[in-house]
Amino acid sequence: MAGRQDGGDGYAVRTLVSPLALSKRRGKVAYWTVFGAVVVAFALAFLFPVYWMVTGAMKSPDEVTRTPPSLIPHTWHFSSYSDAWSMMELPRHLLNTVVQAAGAWLLQLVFCTAAAYALSRLRPAFGKVILGGILATLMVPAQALVVPKYLTVADMPLTHTNLLNSPVAIWLPAVANAFNLYLLKRFFDQLPADVLEAAEIDGAGRLRTLWSIVLPMSRPVLGVVSIFALVNVWQDFLWPLMVFSDTDKQPISVALVQLSQNIPLTVLIASMVIASIPMVLLFLVFQRHIIAGISAGSTKG
Repeated sequence: MAGRQDGGDGYAVRTLVSPLALSKRRGKVAYWTVFGAVVVAFALAFLFPVYWMVTGAMKSPDEVTRTPPSLIPHTWHFSSYSDAWSMMELPRHLLNTVVQAAGAWLLQLVFCTAAAYALSRLRPAFGKVILGGILATLMVPAQALVVPKYLTVADMPLTHTNLLNSPVAIWLPAVANAFNLYLLKRFFDQLPADVLEAAEIDGAGRLRTLWSIVLPMSRPVLGVVSIFALVNVWQDFLWPLMVFSDTDKQPISVALVQLSQNIPLTVLIASMVIASIPMVLLFLVFQRHIIAGISAGSTKG
């Protein structure tokens, strides 16, 4: 069934199914049947857990734990979502999460972009050594850094300020993201040099070039970095659990666990559904930018 097909540039491209087989009716039917079955199987594998969570919140407490489980609720209980909104105090904790995620995103975007631009275009002394040291932190397990980070935010060096129960304790560690910094630097390295040189000839300084030339051209990768920054803070559990002892200031990921005692299972599932909606909407809105940013670094020029 394998064959070779002209790629349009004079080179032959090997294909799994030969063009001769696809030209026949039987071959087309078999190809599209297999292709459709694979797509449906992958879609079910990813979407079924989401369906199970959404419908599980609409079942009765007895039905959700019944064996064997029911695919469709016998009686639809939509009140679980309104109960979750009030009983789990979701507005307060969602607002806490938005404040923490937005601050971490803004600071990370500013400082990582500035550091990546400096390492890529300003060529500082020992720049490669600095970059190597930053990338070396990716090899350190995140769990090994929890205690040093906690001691740092509990008693800030020089100022001796206690940042516990403050969003700043989330923002500062989030800024030091070596992966996003390297992602930005690699993108800046591949920007057309003639465009930057033309801006320099026109009298634009380094900051002017960054603001007017580099950032507009970097919207795809900035979108990817933004998604990574927001998702990392939104789904983090261990670090906010250690930082926020005050229940009223905890993000949604910690509050769902802390407030789940003596809460019906269906209400807890409904809370999880509501907590996941912002990130799903964020992906649906910016999915084009994510794909563009991921593919931006694959070609140079």
